[in-house]
Amino acid sequence: MGFPENFLWGGATAANQCEGGYQEGGRGLANVDVTPHGKERFPVMLGTRKMLKLEDGCYYPALKGIDFYHHYKEDIALFAEMGFKTFRLSIAWSRIFPNGDEKEPNEDGLRFYEDVFLECRKYGIEPLVTITHFDCPIHLIREYGGWKSYELVELYKRLVTTLFTRYKGLVHYWLTFNEINMILHLPFMGAGLVFEEGEDQEKAKYQSVHHELIASAWAVKLAHEIDPENKVGCMMAAGDYYPYCCMPEDVWEAKKQDRANMMFIDVQARGYYPNYAKKMFERMSLKLSLSDTDEKVMRENTVDFIAFSYYSSRCVTTRDDVKETTGNAFRGTKNPYLEASEWGWQIDALGLRITMNSLYDRYQKPLFIVENGLGAKDELIADGAGSFTVNDDYRIEYLRAHIQAMKAAVDEDGVELWGYTPWGCIDLVSASTGEMSKRYGFIYVDLDDAGEGTLARYKKKSFGWYKKVIASNGEDLE
Repeated sequence: MGFPENFLWGGATAANQCEGGYQEGGRGLANVDVTPHGKERFPVMLGTRKMLKLEDGCYYPALKGIDFYHHYKEDIALFAEMGFKTFRLSIAWSRIFPNGDEKEPNEDGLRFYEDVFLECRKYGIEPLVTITHFDCPIHLIREYGGWKSYELVELYKRLVTTLFTRYKGLVHYWLTFNEINMILHLPFMGAGLVFEEGEDQEKAKYQSVHHELIASAWAVKLAHEIDPENKVGCMMAAGDYYPYCCMPEDVWEAKKQDRANMMFIDVQARGYYPNYAKKMFERMSLKLSLSDTDEKVMRENTVDFIAFSYYSSRCVTTRDDVKETTGNAFRGTKNPYLEASEWGWQIDALGLRITMNSLYDRYQKPLFIVENGLGAKDELIADGAGSFTVNDDYRIEYLRAHIQAMKAAVDEDGVELWGYTPWGCIDLVSASTGEMSKRYGFIYVDLDDAGEGTLARYKKKSFGWYKKVIASNGEDLE
């Protein structure tokens, strides 16, 4: 059987990690622009270190990215050479509305993405567009407090109406918010949240995500009204939690952690808050306002498909004598049965199949794996033909095992899967660390952690391997 004939093979990027051109085309500053490389990065992403402007002495990797803004034709041609059926990318909100609350959009920004989508279409590549991939204009953070304010729901509706209208016929697949559950772990990066001293951070996070969930439902409604051909998905950072041992306390802790992540998708896929979430809000003394109109929109406009990122499973325990993992925003217990990447991310291909089954069993909606990959330090070497390459067999091994797990979930378990877009199909800036040296791509970009390099693109060994995988619709994985 294998993958369906129309399976969407491709790759994924994000504007804030690859686009650059932050001062071009009338673009405004966003939270992701002012997130520095180095020791200040995590305090800023957590919202505990207030940084709402570019400060002297800091290096901001998102300002340059890999300069996709000027290299998009070259990059899309390389994606086409691999045989991509789809290309996942995101919109920089501040390129369309530089401050976020203008009445009229920025034509230069609209034209840029139109040119990108047309370039994709030239090669028969279907754009898969994330509307908000961690981007929140700085002005909206200063003026409204980011997603703490309901006002952002109205501004988001203006943004999506503009996008759905302008790109009607060019884009058919949309994601509302990237890794929406990341707000619990990195709230400034996830939703532009900055916390004041004494503020109840947990209440602020859930109030903010409540507004995002309302906005997401409005996006589904507007997308379908403007173009009935549109398909709109939600997107979460996924990976089932394993109990460290069979102690009932560990099993219950794993269940609670899974619920904490699934809550967002429960609302987007079912149209209402589950009872366990309502009980949690009661314990927090958090009253979430929901107008009759918004409640109706949420109930009647659930997502068409479930998109998610998967890099690793997670493990938890209630014991205090067990090692923690490092390197991931999702802290947890070290799983003794798994190997880990150079950054401490545990490698678990079977965990992808487990996660796919959990999601499909829970929602009975099509799935789309929009991020998956291995961050590693690649060595650029001469290929003997006057150019350079990377012998990244470790990446091929990782992806092969995960594609095999995908195939088993489809063939043996009956999971409906629409597509697969490995993360960082071209090397880009790491969201978690701000490094270029943490590379995921099939294409090497000559740029280092300090932003130095020629920006030249080179095909890695995995480039030819993935081209073969796509051509065989996932049958040839050798």
